[in-house]
Formats: sequence, structure tokens, C-alpha cells
Amino acid sequence: MSDSTPTRSARDDGRPAEWPRIDWPRAMPALVTPFGAGGDIDLDAHRHNVAALADRGARGIVIGGSTGQGPYLEPGERRTLTSAARETTTDAVIVCGVFAQSLRQARAQIAEAADGRADAVLVATPATLVRSRPDRIEAFFDALASTSRLPILLYTVPQVTGVELEVRSVATLANHRAVVGIKDSGGDAARFGAWHDDVGDDFFGYVGASRAVLDAHRHGAHGAITASANYALTDVSLAVRGDGDAQRRLTAISSTVEAHGVPGTMFAAALSGLRVGIARSPLGALGDAAAQEITDALEARSLASHQPRASG
Repeated sequence: MSDSTPTRSARDDGRPAEWPRIDWPRAMPALVTPFGAGGDIDLDAHRHNVAALADRGARGIVIGGSTGQGPYLEPGERRTLTSAARETTTDAVIVCGVFAQSLRQARAQIAEAADGRADAVLVATPATLVRSRPDRIEAFFDALASTSRLPILLYTVPQVTGVELEVRSVATLANHRAVVGIKDSGGDAARFGAWHDDVGDDFFGYVGASRAVLDAHRHGAHGAITASANYALTDVSLAVRGDGDAQRRLTAISSTVEAHGVPGTMFAAALSGLRVGIARSPLGALGDAAAQEITDALEARSLASHQPRASG
């Protein structure tokens, strides 16, 4: 991880004069967020999950991403989640998801992440009034990067937002000192190669689609941030380094789990030993047939209730 309290001068707007160095892991789980029956975050469960994944070898985690129900997090909860994670592990890189429809909202969410001592933020494309305006989306990221208190990973996740960040925009934004990488969950691994020659070695590309980890690696991606790393971290870690057998195993299991959305990932994560709580509405509980399907898939690959240690 980076030094969370580096000695450096600060600007009047709160931005550091220089970013601390981050040793970016190759594989990071997009961590589930556990909510209790009353709807509040179950912090004991959250701490358990952070510790469990660190024990399995994760050197970094993403909090409040799509799998972590980031669009449903309320004001203050990003600070709570990142602070608890930092208290649980002092060694892991902690990235906090930002889902905002306005620049003002995004800045407030980044402030929470910074107060919670996150190392960086993962900022999703705004998805409502500028959905068909790539110029305004690019301007949003540019303005946000100009004032951000933390390094930014761009986040293009069209299956959630309905927006895919254009390759040209990625190449342009990569020139900003605050924009240090991207998570691309669209599933088109060739996009990593499309911008590879236009970004520097200090721009880190992460694939978000489990089925595309190996192909993204072949197109120059640095690593993977996936929902499947909650329950199959070893295979994600191997696939991102070029292991074809691991990719085949990962594709087989993740296709079964991800067919049932976030509740499917939560159920698989619970089978692997995490404490996942209850999803916030409008997400719902998994049906019995889907639960059995996922159980059979994980047990067939010895992923239920036991996880070998991986190298993140």
C-alpha cells in the first residue's frame, strides 16, 4: 500500500503536492458490503471480510464498487467503510468507489474516502443527464481530477451505468497527474491495447470482467478488479498472470454466479467464508434454485468454505 500519512506539502485546496507511491496489486476483490436486517452497515462483518481476504493473499481491496452496492451507499458510509478497513489491515491498498451524478457529489464522496484513509478512488462515469455526451463526461473527470484529494482510477461499467467511456477520452484523461488508471468492466479486452501506446507506464489498467482477465492481460492490462475475487481469488491472481487453466476455471464458475447479479456474488462469497449480510432494496435475496446452482458450482471446484492463499 502507499504511506497513508506521507510527509509532503499540501495545496490550499487540500490536494497533496505529490501523490505517495502506490504499489498496485495485480488482483483485487471488488468487496461485498454487508448490511444488517435494519439496513445499517454490519461493521463487524465488514472487518471480518477485509481480514479474510487479506489472509487469502489480497494485497488490495475495492470498497463500495458495483459489487459493494456503491450506488446505494449513503452519505458518511464511505468514510465508515474505508476507515474500518484501514483499521483492519495496514498493509493493503484500499480503493473506494465513487458513484456520483454531479461534480459536487463526487467531490463529497472523495472527501469521505480521503477522511477514511483510502489510497485512491474508483470513479464511475456519470450516467443520467450526460449519458449521450462524451464531451461532458470527459469534462467531469477532468474537473474532478483537478481538485481530487486522492488518485483516481476511471471506472467504465456500461452494464451498470449505460455508459462506456470512450477510448479517446481514456487516452486524454490519462495525461492528468491525478488519473492513475482505469477499471474497464465492459468485457472488450482489446480496449486495453487500443489505448496502450497513448498512456504511460504509470497508468494502470484493470479488467473488471472475469471472463476477460486473461485476454486483457494479453492486451497489456496490469491486473483485475473483479467480483469473483471474493470467492475465487487464487484463479483471478493466476489468470491475470497468463494462466489459461485458471481462466477456464474462473470463467466456468463466474458465469454461473454472475448470471444472478450482485445477490449471486454475495451468496458465493458467503459460501467461501465471507459474511455478506443482506442486500439493499431494490436488490433482493437469491431464490432457492439459484442458490443450489451456485452451491453445486462452488463445491465442484472446492471453493466453498475453503480458500487457498493467493498472491495478489
